[in-house]
Amino acid sequence: MTEPFFSARQGALYGGLGLPLAFLALPLYVILPNHYAREFGVPLALLGALLLGARLLDAFIDPLLGRLGDRLFARSLGSVLGAGAIAAIALAAGFAGLFLPPVRGTTALLFWAAGALVLTYTAYSLLSITHQAWGAMLGGDEWQRGRIVAWREGLGLVGVVLAALAPGLLGMPATTVLLAIALFLGWLAWSRAPRPRPDIQRVPAVEKAATAASLWHPLRRPAFRRLLAVFMLNGIASAIPATLVLFFVQDRLQAPPALEPAFLGLYFVCAAISLPLWMRAVRRFGLARTWLVGIVLAVATFAWAATLGAGDASLFLIVCALSGAALGTDLALPGALLAGVIDANGDRGKAEGAYFGWWNFAVKLNLALSAGLALPLLALAGYTPGTTDPQSLQALTLAYCALPCALKLLAAGALYALVIRPRAAPSAHSLLRSPS
Repeated sequence: MTEPFFSARQGALYGGLGLPLAFLALPLYVILPNHYAREFGVPLALLGALLLGARLLDAFIDPLLGRLGDRLFARSLGSVLGAGAIAAIALAAGFAGLFLPPVRGTTALLFWAAGALVLTYTAYSLLSITHQAWGAMLGGDEWQRGRIVAWREGLGLVGVVLAALAPGLLGMPATTVLLAIALFLGWLAWSRAPRPRPDIQRVPAVEKAATAASLWHPLRRPAFRRLLAVFMLNGIASAIPATLVLFFVQDRLQAPPALEPAFLGLYFVCAAISLPLWMRAVRRFGLARTWLVGIVLAVATFAWAATLGAGDASLFLIVCALSGAALGTDLALPGALLAGVIDANGDRGKAEGAYFGWWNFAVKLNLALSAGLALPLLALAGYTPGTTDPQSLQALTLAYCALPCALKLLAAGALYALVIRPRAAPSAHSLLRSPS
């Protein structure tokens, strides 16, 4: 059976929740480390240890939350939406606690932030996993799967741009209120979004639960393991500069604070603008080859960024634009490839939560490693926020530019060897046709 065309209205209703989720993600993963270091004076080593611990816990509970999501889908779509509403309320509360802490002092702040991070990460993960699983259940060919994910990630990019601008323009209290409103509207749109196909919904609850009962079920699929390996290599390559970008802008480039929203805003605006162009490329070249082009573009851009120094803020705007365009492929295409793996393995409508639980585990593990390793290593190299020491700034440049380039190149090689080449070989099974 061929799925109906995914219209713009349907895309907006399904993808609407992506806006507040991404709105929260930028402060949570990019602004928070810099905010606690500069505003509250939390040492980088302690901050890195806190973020490493919280993000590792977050990563390891994601597969369990994915299993919970499958059980909710097995019960009813109403159960999924109900759990999503509870998660959205907890998410707004956790965000407020993180950025408007009622305590001061390093020790008190660290303990308070640890609790708020656990609440926020857990709620964010459950809401993200169930929302992603819903989209994967909608199915379709490569182009339509890409279109579904592109709507979610495209509206997410709108949320990121708002998050880049709101704290500076409105202040953090008003930003927190704005997030709460966006979460409510996003959930309301999701409740009216296209439902999975009737035949997918009619899969017996017992069969769904049996599939979901195996936490390790997705990892038994060779196609999923291969795609996950590429996704993790590419993901940590992206997570490291996301953690360090504000340090690079402030200390290496010595850019005026007023330009920081412009850097972040341009990066995400270009990612959003690039999505329709990448989707046109998908129709011609397919998901995997188009993703490879995006990775190569990111490598070339960050290699050039390594040559920048103090006073090169205007050139860094070009870096933001090009790397933002490359980000478009990272956002829309891996998730669409995953939906194809789920479908081809016969797990559509039965185990999307389990797959996206492990998928989000990989995302969170990358984020944990980026903060837990990059920040302490920079501290060991002698870097502290505000330094002008050339050796320390060189260490910052290597961490921000060179290391991500090396990891991106490894990801590109893995994508070609594990995904593109097997699918192109006439005698080989397609990546999406892995044995059960």
